[in-house]
Amino acid sequence: MSAEKAGGGIDAVAVAPEHAHGHAPVSLRERKKLLTCQAVSDAAVAMFLDRGFDKVSVAEVAAASDISKPTLFRYFPAKEDLVLHRFAGQEDRAARTVASRAPGESPLDALRRHLLDGLDRRDPATGLCDDPEVLAFHRLLYGTPSLVARLSAYRCRSEAALSRALGGGLPARLAAGQIIAVLRILAEENWRRIDAGERAERVYAGAVQASEEAFVQLRRGLERSVPGGAAGRAARE
Repeated sequence: MSAEKAGGGIDAVAVAPEHAHGHAPVSLRERKKLLTCQAVSDAAVAMFLDRGFDKVSVAEVAAASDISKPTLFRYFPAKEDLVLHRFAGQEDRAARTVASRAPGESPLDALRRHLLDGLDRRDPATGLCDDPEVLAFHRLLYGTPSLVARLSAYRCRSEAALSRALGGGLPARLAAGQIIAVLRILAEENWRRIDAGERAERVYAGAVQASEEAFVQLRRGLERSVPGGAAGRAARE
């Protein structure tokens, strides 16, 4: 399974090691660590897909990766992180979209544009991807309760990063929570339809319409909730 394809989830796709955290290229030592983590994660995901998450032990993953169990836990604090490594460095994806928006473009307009572009590219993060490998990864992820629970921590970090990009404070936190929730629900709806057997090409038009309607609703809600605060600015600026 390729890192690019299988890395897609609700909030993320795999990225090249030198850009794993959205910053400047990292040191050679850090690159080697990132590559090792990717290799171990790839091996683990392949085993989980073959036999099931709960039927593969951490010790087996370590042995297959030719490292010790204590070494594995230095890279991955929990077994679930072997799968969720595919989301590493992407928690601030929405925040980076807002921070890098064009002059005069509002945060919501930037996020809407980014989402529509992702739908057009069949980005796994949008849920609109029917590649068999991506579908298998998503079924592993959303069919394993402990992975779903662990994923919530990643979403919390996404909200926190977006809140900072919107200026911080309670109004920004409220806006970030609503935005991340909308992106999650849209992606889950796309995934639900594709998992039920529909092709991405057939779902695409409805996904675009749902996204447009969601952002209209989101904009109106933010404008009404905090007209003068960061949440209101997120809708207007």
